[in-house]
Amino acid sequence: MTTPSLTTLLRDSRLAPHLRAAALKVKNGERITPEEGLMLYDEAPLGYLGALANHVREQKHGDRTYFNRNFHVEPTNVCLYTCSFCSYSRRIKKREDGWEYSLEDILDIVKQYDGKPVTEVHIVGGVLPQYDVPFYTELFRRIKAHRPELHVKALTPVEYHYIFKKAKISYEEGMRLMKEAGLDSMPGGGAEIFAPEIRDQIAGGKCSGEQWLRIHEIWHELGMRSNATMLYGHIEEYRHRVDHLEQLRALQDKTGGFQTFIPLKFRNENNELSHLPETSVVEDLRNYAIGRIYLDNFDHVKAYWPMIGRTTAQLSLAFGVDDLDGTIDDTTRIYSMAGAEEKHPALSTEDLVKMIRSVGRQPIERDTLYGVVEDFTDVEFAGDKEFRGYTSLPVV
Repeated sequence: MTTPSLTTLLRDSRLAPHLRAAALKVKNGERITPEEGLMLYDEAPLGYLGALANHVREQKHGDRTYFNRNFHVEPTNVCLYTCSFCSYSRRIKKREDGWEYSLEDILDIVKQYDGKPVTEVHIVGGVLPQYDVPFYTELFRRIKAHRPELHVKALTPVEYHYIFKKAKISYEEGMRLMKEAGLDSMPGGGAEIFAPEIRDQIAGGKCSGEQWLRIHEIWHELGMRSNATMLYGHIEEYRHRVDHLEQLRALQDKTGGFQTFIPLKFRNENNELSHLPETSVVEDLRNYAIGRIYLDNFDHVKAYWPMIGRTTAQLSLAFGVDDLDGTIDDTTRIYSMAGAEEKHPALSTEDLVKMIRSVGRQPIERDTLYGVVEDFTDVEFAGDKEFRGYTSLPVV
């Protein structure tokens, strides 16, 4: 799928004056205001948003599209919290339906990847008392002792807020302990929607939006990097999305510590919000595009392919997205249990490279901090030259 260029868009005499004004701001590298962000959500057509978002994407990255080789470890899906959108967790009273890995169990999973060219382990899961500060600091130390070069991207402010409160230590002291133990970066989960009137309904009891932002700010002050997410398509309104983006942009202005923005689509299977319809692919692409346009100080926008499926992920590359996450190797169940497109998410490096190439982009394997591991633009795979027989053509 291709979108019109920004130059072509601006030549269109039918373009409404307020849409033209916003497009000119993007062309000139000027910032979109919250009012203009809301206008984009309310009024802007898909092709228009694609033109603006693709312009920003190509100004930052050209055709380069990033992925990494990673795997997930989810210590437990049993959780103290009862988020209404969650299909993954099992409550304490039904903990027999879930899993609770020991430290040794997790290390055994990590060791399964010995000798494999993965660069990152992504650790996130439910919240339970036994998964506390001593547990995670010991886990991070032992992973680093076993495989020092493996990047540990682990836990969200939801977990950190709980375990620091339980340990009676400050956020500052807690994040310092995590860094010393071997934590390399933080994923972006747990952000949901910051607006209290929405957050309290869908994720009551978890850390507030303000606390989520503060923990990331402290992590950035330690010289470290993290990602940010937004859960969309449930009970929020466009104004709540804009407020969420504005708060992320403001913190990024202050710290510069965010790497990537990842919009997360609400999936409606097996949760308390199953009565809500899911957003359309068009709305998904509009949301990616507006995120790219609004977050002018974020380097990257990621489409999480296991959640939206491979085809929509490919389409998103024309709407501001420059990252497709990683190989994952069927190690996450968070979204498949909610009805995501991919029930057993795993892609080989070859699969990811060909997904990216087939839509005219340049596949780049990265590490977690976006150092280039390998440029796959011209790499040939073993099967590329295999003879597959002649094609039978009709006789005319």
